[in-house]
Amino acid sequence: MDGVAVRGVLLDFSGTLFRLEPGVDAVQGMWDGSGEALTAERYAEVLAVLTVAHGVPAQVPPDLRDAWHRRDLDPDLHRAVYEASLAHPDLGLAEGVATRLYEVMLQPTSWRPYPDTEAALRLARANGLPVAVVSNIAWDIRTTFAHWGVEDLVDEYVLSYLVGSMKPDHKIFRIACERIGVEPGEALMIGDSAVADGAAVEVGCRFERVEPQATATRQDALLTALRAHGIAG
Repeated sequence: MDGVAVRGVLLDFSGTLFRLEPGVDAVQGMWDGSGEALTAERYAEVLAVLTVAHGVPAQVPPDLRDAWHRRDLDPDLHRAVYEASLAHPDLGLAEGVATRLYEVMLQPTSWRPYPDTEAALRLARANGLPVAVVSNIAWDIRTTFAHWGVEDLVDEYVLSYLVGSMKPDHKIFRIACERIGVEPGEALMIGDSAVADGAAVEVGCRFERVEPQATATRQDALLTALRAHGIAG
């Protein structure tokens, strides 16, 4: 790999390019189990419980624990697993709120780009590098990119539920490289998970990890990752 220039960029979605940060309006009129109004901060806390790097969250019902590992391959399965988990008593939400909260997660307006997302995509474009978004996801996130005006800065969207493969499976990285016309050894993968996204190195890609922090506190991690591999402008 030494001496081989990067000819294409692969990017994760959640925690890398965008973060789930719904506004106050997204949860207006929802309540927790004690009758208190649900805040956006409380919603973020609930979703954080169900977002784990490894294993299965304790709130996932026993009969859906196996399904948890396959949730990003099937939209119906994804909804079933998340709605059942959001309804777990430990999370203390009012009855019927789980379905409404799940819908919030699907809305483009609930996802906020990191401050340097557009700049990083434009930097890749300025350097003539094709870009693929490689995401374990169960719905079409192109609407989110379109909402924020950056859809056309991505050449390919390689989404697990559409290609039948989830990171860290090697297949999804190979598909992404093929679609943007580069060999794995010529690709740079940027993501927030050393396990899921970092598996790209096993097919020959380079890898840079970014922290999945709040968008207000992570200013230029994507640009820094690109520059670390000689992509500048």
